[in-house]
Amino acid sequence: MDNKKEALDKHYEWNGKIEVISRVPINTREDLALAYTPGVAEACLAIEKEPDKAYDLTRKNNLVAVITNGTAVLGLGGIGPAAAMPVMEGKCILFKEFADVDAFPILIKAKDCDTIVQTIEQISGSFGGINLEDIAAPECFEVERRLKASLDIPVFHDDQHGTAIVVVAGLINALKLLNKTFETSKVVVNGAGSAGIAVAKHLLNFGVKNLILTDKSGILTSNTPNLNTEQQHMTTVTNLTNQHGDLTAALTDADIFVGVSAANILTSEMIQMMNPDPVVFAMANPVPEIMPDLAIEAGVGVIGTGRSDFPNQVNNVLAFPGVFKGALNVRASDINEAMKVAASNAIAALVSTDELKADYVIPDALDPRVCPAVTEAVKAAAIKSGVNRI
Repeated sequence: MDNKKEALDKHYEWNGKIEVISRVPINTREDLALAYTPGVAEACLAIEKEPDKAYDLTRKNNLVAVITNGTAVLGLGGIGPAAAMPVMEGKCILFKEFADVDAFPILIKAKDCDTIVQTIEQISGSFGGINLEDIAAPECFEVERRLKASLDIPVFHDDQHGTAIVVVAGLINALKLLNKTFETSKVVVNGAGSAGIAVAKHLLNFGVKNLILTDKSGILTSNTPNLNTEQQHMTTVTNLTNQHGDLTAALTDADIFVGVSAANILTSEMIQMMNPDPVVFAMANPVPEIMPDLAIEAGVGVIGTGRSDFPNQVNNVLAFPGVFKGALNVRASDINEAMKVAASNAIAALVSTDELKADYVIPDALDPRVCPAVTEAVKAAAIKSGVNRI
């Protein structure tokens, strides 16, 4: 990024990227009496009798908590919750700008799952949804799993599921362009952290059968040392042919590479060992697993990255605003697999057959059609799967 100084100067100028704006004018004594005491008591008593009235009488219906403990921040690592605040504020403005969802950043100092879960449970009554952000694996898996079990509002770890939704949306179109299918493609996901595992799980939702997870130690198998619980589970649903070896071995005769790992670990020689016209989504930031020009020279059919200065940017903003908007609109109790599948399909469908080409398989992050399309698809899927409450 060439404008680091400008970005820092702007943050000094902004002095924070969000603020609370009153939805109610307070110009007269009557205004004050209606919005606050004594009139507010009537709303309180109505909610006491029927707790769900909070959705009608307060902003709970449109308020999402963006929560982190700062242990895995945007490629910067465990820089701590205070240093994560600019990212959380950024996430909040994306919620507002793209979906008109009000979001509020919350920083938690704890690193242990018990404290994180208990803290979120205690504050959850203020919100219609919980967006977990930048929490390191493997704790992120347990935190999300426990909160989804204990809360009756949607809980969504965007680093996992937002990434997965957009990756699969792009792959739907890339495979369509190249006349390939999920069912017959060999897929390698490099990086067995939160994003990589979520991508792998979501690919299974779309019928992928030959799926391999790799990390620094090579292909994940049941015998790979030091696997966490989630990685150990993934060895039971991936690598069904029990391959062993490094990334090069995994990529032999592969059709798709998804990288959520480290810079420059994919070589031209590895790509040439894949099947003809492979799809490569190299999403390490700021430097991808392979630069697009090298990937194209090596013979890829479609290349995508996480960067805005290259075509086919895999950007979570294509997913999470519409996913939450759709869930909130029907007061969903959960964001389930059906809703994630619907989101991927909705994003993919915005690239028409006539528009589809190697450098356009994913809609632009600023495409105004995306959020409404995802919102409607997620709403429909929530209703069909029975997690809606209105």
